Amino acid sequence: MANKHLDTSLLDKAIIYAVNAHAGIERRGKGFPYIVHPMEAVEIVATMTPDQELLAAAALHDVVEDTDNTVDDLRAVFGDRIAHLVEEESDKFTEGVSEQDSWHDRKQAAINRLAAASRDAKMVALGDKLSNMRAIWRDWMEKGDDIWNIFHVTDRSEHEWHYRGLADSLRELDETVAFKEFEHLINKVFGKK
Repeated sequence: MANKHLDTSLLDKAIIYAVNAHAGIERRGKGFPYIVHPMEAVEIVATMTPDQELLAAAALHDVVEDTDNTVDDLRAVFGDRIAHLVEEESDKFTEGVSEQDSWHDRKQAAINRLAAASRDAKMVALGDKLSNMRAIWRDWMEKGDDIWNIFHVTDRSEHEWHYRGLADSLRELDETVAFKEFEHLINKVFGKK
């Protein structure tokens, strides 16, 4: 029996772009290449949609936030929809304010942005946030509350506030297995609310 042929050329191009953009970068405190995280995000988004543009946006979701690439760079290569999806997912940094000092405000802005975002943008964001929550869960199982020390903000309650806020902003996707896993892991790490 032959496999159904999919046109994955856009996703393939996005993966190659993301591999190059994140080349040589380690996932913070993990000891493995950064690209592993966007690839997991792609896998999660693929459980919700076959839309190649959403899968491409998942592969590219950290390119603007964590590399020298801009939204305009992505727009030139991948078009408006993918650039917009990545932009909706990217933290907005304030010049002259440290990541630690701007953390709460950036996270609140992200929660608000996602609550108002399109279902498509929410799927891309859920791919990212569930991948992050899986990593937190694994680290928490191994290290307990010492894991918060690898973050810019080390207060566990701030992370709980952030992830519960994200879950509320993504609740439109509550029928998906990905959302159910996300909420389950939040409750495992922070306790049932």
